[in-house]
Amino acid sequence: MDRKMNEEEHSNHAHSMGSKQGRTVYLSRVEKISACHRLHSNHLSDEENKKIYGKCNNPNGHGHNYTVTVTLKGKVDPVTGMVINITDLKEYMKKAIMDTLDHKNIDLDVAYFKDVVSTTENVSIYIWDQMTQLLPDPSLLYEVKIHETDKNIVFYRGE
Repeated sequence: MDRKMNEEEHSNHAHSMGSKQGRTVYLSRVEKISACHRLHSNHLSDEENKKIYGKCNNPNGHGHNYTVTVTLKGKVDPVTGMVINITDLKEYMKKAIMDTLDHKNIDLDVAYFKDVVSTTENVSIYIWDQMTQLLPDPSLLYEVKIHETDKNIVFYRGE
């Protein structure tokens, strides 16, 4: 018999499997991107920009090899054993991160940064916003963490 379980059957099946209901799991996936940018605020003078951003205000920009970790938080489905299908998460991250940021000039190629300084803080917010638009249940999104360098790490949790 090839049919989907209704909600009651799903619940009964999960119970009969002996699973603990309500267990929360954090699921993370990592992507690596290369991108360039220039730290420069249109709200500041050239002199103020140079003073605040230093060498990162170079008119020709500079690049990073970013490591981006997206973490979801959710209940494990007792039937599938997953918070979300990792293949789906991979596709959402491809659209939100790889397609829009990888091998791009963030300031010139990403419309969001036309009037937003492309700090790693703002890049993490951008990725958060992109992910919430793609995830079927945006409440699963727990954290976007970006390693700009080995020593500089930013995380954003939607607050």
